[in-house]
Amino acid sequence: MTNSQFEYVSTLQYRLKNYARRIEAFETGEIYVSMRADIARIIDSNTRELNRVKLELADANARTVAVRNIWLEVSDDVEREHKKEIAELQKALKAMEERALRAERCEDEKIEQYREAKKELYEVKVELEDANGRIHKLQAQLNRDYENSSISSSMKPNRKKIPNNREKTGRKPGGQPGHKGHGRTWREPTNHIEIEPPAEYLDSARYVLTGRIITKQMVGLEVITIVNQFSTLEFKDLLTGLKVHAPFPEGVVNEVNYDGTVKAFAFMLNNNCNVSIDKTRDFIAEVTGGKLQISHGMICKLSKEFSDKTQKEQKEIFGMLIRSPVMGIDFTVVRVNGKNVQVAVCANTDAMMLFARYHKGHKGVEGTPAQDYQGKLVHDHDMTFYSYGSYHQECNSHPLRYLKGSMENEPNLTWNTRMRELLVEMMHYRNMQDDDAKPNLEQAAVFRKKYLDVLEIAKNEYEYEPPSDYYKDGYNLYQRMGKYIDNHLLFLYDHRVPATNNLCERILRNVKRKYKQVMTFRSFESLEYLCNSLSVIASLRMQGENLYSDVTDIFNKNHAPSSVNNQGYQ
Repeated sequence: MTNSQFEYVSTLQYRLKNYARRIEAFETGEIYVSMRADIARIIDSNTRELNRVKLELADANARTVAVRNIWLEVSDDVEREHKKEIAELQKALKAMEERALRAERCEDEKIEQYREAKKELYEVKVELEDANGRIHKLQAQLNRDYENSSISSSMKPNRKKIPNNREKTGRKPGGQPGHKGHGRTWREPTNHIEIEPPAEYLDSARYVLTGRIITKQMVGLEVITIVNQFSTLEFKDLLTGLKVHAPFPEGVVNEVNYDGTVKAFAFMLNNNCNVSIDKTRDFIAEVTGGKLQISHGMICKLSKEFSDKTQKEQKEIFGMLIRSPVMGIDFTVVRVNGKNVQVAVCANTDAMMLFARYHKGHKGVEGTPAQDYQGKLVHDHDMTFYSYGSYHQECNSHPLRYLKGSMENEPNLTWNTRMRELLVEMMHYRNMQDDDAKPNLEQAAVFRKKYLDVLEIAKNEYEYEPPSDYYKDGYNLYQRMGKYIDNHLLFLYDHRVPATNNLCERILRNVKRKYKQVMTFRSFESLEYLCNSLSVIASLRMQGENLYSDVTDIFNKNHAPSSVNNQGYQ
């Protein structure tokens, strides 16, 4: 047997003996006695502990009751204080609510007052802006003149002095020392007058002849009347009883007749120099010493006579215009018996024609060279003219004036100044070129690029600051110049095309001067005769001939045959 087995057996034996003793104790009852004694001790101990706990519980209950009573008293005191505080808080809250209501009512009133004030302020601002706009518009209208709008200089009688680009040098006006003088033209002398030298120069040995003769002229003007009186014998036909005589020269019809010199003199004073009929008549009477007294009726009908005698010239001028490669056209308004009518002009550097019309537009163009014209038209921004011709050049004088108006009324913008400077630069470049020279397309492209750049600046400036409702001339001009780029720059690509339509405007200025002199035309026919006459006069002047001689020749031709002829009269 091993040690482990021996230990295990010993343990089992010990446990068996222990269980045997315990069984014996139960069998003898000793264990029950011992258990009862233990249970009694435990019960006694528990009883004592229970009594102690009961005492403590009773004491605790008593203390709890006391504490509860104290807590109830304190709670009552706290509740009373709390109710008092609540009442005070409710009172304060009510007062605050009342104050809040009053404050809200006051705030509502203030808000309403603020709204009313804001509304009134808005209305005032709107009225102020509207008033400023009207002031701006009126100021722009007051500042409009011949320099910044299409108003002619004659409409501004108290205009300021027109400046030029010359700088003051401090020198006196006139010829300067060291410069060759430009004297008056020597005339063919009609009388030779010798001035005898003083006797002191001839008789004194102090003076000797230099061999030089000092000559000076005194030019005068004398108007004389030449009267050719024609006479012939009168005969009576015994068979018929008629009286007959030799025929008078052509044009000798009435007892007193006027030849072309008198008619040309009166006609040019009245129509070319815009002298009134009365003053023309008085002036002729005065320069002739009262020998020539012309009737008002004769002066009045000179335009009709000149118009009738120049039908051939008018047709030739019409043909010259319609065949020309470039032609300008324009309209102006005059009055006939208190009603507005129009005068159209078609012109180039070689010829011009005026036409009296009742209306502008297509009806006004009818019967003019522009109706069937196929060349390049120069005109202002009248959309009617875009229906005629093949190419179009807009007059750049108008944009120059409108740009100046924009500079004065929109000083915060820069595009107007740049565009005006660019137009001046382009026109100056064009004026320096020979008309027969070939256009420089590269330089034209450079100018076009600058033109587009300025338009882009205008676009950005007007997007940042839109135009005023009371002044949109600058914005409208920007849109127009952007839309009609080719029509503003055509003169750069064809040197025959002028940059402006100033030729037509200068011609129409003569019509305006005549209109200012007569105030109103009495009949539309008289206006037509005047237009026909001025057309021939201007074309003759363009040809560089002696205008007075040409007009005289026209009046002298095609005289009506004499009403008293060699066939006799009763």
